[in-house]
Amino acid sequence: MLFGPHVSIAGGIDKAPERSAEFGGEVFQIFSRPPQGGNAPKLDDALVERLHENLKTHKQKEFYIHAPYIINLASQEERISEGSVRILKEELERGSALGAKYVMMHVGSAKEMDGKEADMLAADNIKRILDKERETELLIEISAGAGNVIGSTFESLAFFLKQLKGYKLGICLDTAHMFAGGYDIRNKAHVKKTFDAFDEIVGLKNLKMFHLNDSKVNIGEKKDRHEHIGDGYIGRKGFEALVSDERLVKFNFILETEHDKVAEDISIMKKFRDANI
Repeated sequence: MLFGPHVSIAGGIDKAPERSAEFGGEVFQIFSRPPQGGNAPKLDDALVERLHENLKTHKQKEFYIHAPYIINLASQEERISEGSVRILKEELERGSALGAKYVMMHVGSAKEMDGKEADMLAADNIKRILDKERETELLIEISAGAGNVIGSTFESLAFFLKQLKGYKLGICLDTAHMFAGGYDIRNKAHVKKTFDAFDEIVGLKNLKMFHLNDSKVNIGEKKDRHEHIGDGYIGRKGFEALVSDERLVKFNFILETEHDKVAEDISIMKKFRDANI
């Protein structure tokens, strides 16, 4: 169980390990390209070599890539859906070249389509993305459920895994998204109940990692609003319960909170972890 921040790649991807270490990170997450769209920075052998040297120097165990926010695999607009497929293929290739363990994405929004049709369209597009096996694994991140956004329930995640059985695909859970979507994790009893349900519906074997964020909104409000650990509606007891659940000790956690207090957030989580060793 390791903790780390989302960090900038300004000045080069090779700068990310040091930035993570400065916040107390043991792992980290990056955007490998502008999150709102734009050209991806070029990669070369020298850059990759510097990145791996810095991973060792700053004792970073592994890192992950978050796909751009512009992805929508359920769009009926060919320009958007084709662009989303292309970008995610590129991100998996870039992740494999860099040595990233995972690329996580939000599936997208159904908008004017029927929910089931949108799910099938998205699943078909994911199959196109996973046209060949790569070193870096693709993860679907649970959403908060705002509007017609896809992937906010355990049943929705299970649908994609069933449709893509045999493909290299896993799940990333975001605590703020789960909570806003109606899954209670505020204490040990709720954590047990929620992950019992997750295991039954989705399967813990398909869970790969977490985004760890408190929530500015209360349970079931279906809004994606991150807060610092203990300052939101989930509260410290919830996060302490998460890291003390023996089923979850093998997972790593990325904190996507603002950098003004992310070092403090990481420190809090390390203390919870170390108290259970």
